[in-house]
Amino acid sequence: MEGKTLAQKAADELVRLIREQGSAPGDKLPNEYELSALLGVGRNTVREAVRMLASRNIVDIRQGAGTFVSEKMGIADDPLGFTLIEDRRRLVADLLQVRCIIEPQLAALAAQNATAQDIGELERRCGETEELIAARTDFSDADRAFHVQIARCSHNLVMSNLLPVISAGVTFFAAQTEREFEQTVAAHRKIFEAIRDRRGSDAQQAMQFHLLFNQNRFLDAK
Repeated sequence: MEGKTLAQKAADELVRLIREQGSAPGDKLPNEYELSALLGVGRNTVREAVRMLASRNIVDIRQGAGTFVSEKMGIADDPLGFTLIEDRRRLVADLLQVRCIIEPQLAALAAQNATAQDIGELERRCGETEELIAARTDFSDADRAFHVQIARCSHNLVMSNLLPVISAGVTFFAAQTEREFEQTVAAHRKIFEAIRDRRGSDAQQAMQFHLLFNQNRFLDAK
């Protein structure tokens, strides 16, 4: 702690409180007055500390609503430097390879470890994708959220911190290819049902098929 400013020390203490209280992404933090009392510092210091944590993707500041634990869980927006890679097609192909390695096993772990609340959230994400596809509107964000929720269902801390890789894979794939509606609906539903029913092998196979289908379609595209 030596050499740190008062605001930096307050930021460190707030991270400790978030961790010790088991706060989850999306949980609201105490207001400015309460944080000032908890941390033993003035409100200006609290504001500066919160801004520091927001810049590190640990909290989100929502005007008029308050401060919340960030969904990004302290992970940088571009941890692997994808923004600077010029060959976008090569990047998508390589990301699809990584996803084929990681996500089938994540689906199996999700079937094994997901709580009832996790599964309820996964069903909601699956339904959102289906509704957007039925309306023939952009479903990229919902698609990404579905895959991210599977990673969270695994309850593997290391895998959960690989969410940026998974999210980037979905985002870049969506930008580079024409979306496939019917197969996405069928695949997501099959993956969800296998996880819901605790059928780990089926979840793994369904995810593998889904990703290989997308990989082959991408590689076949001109």
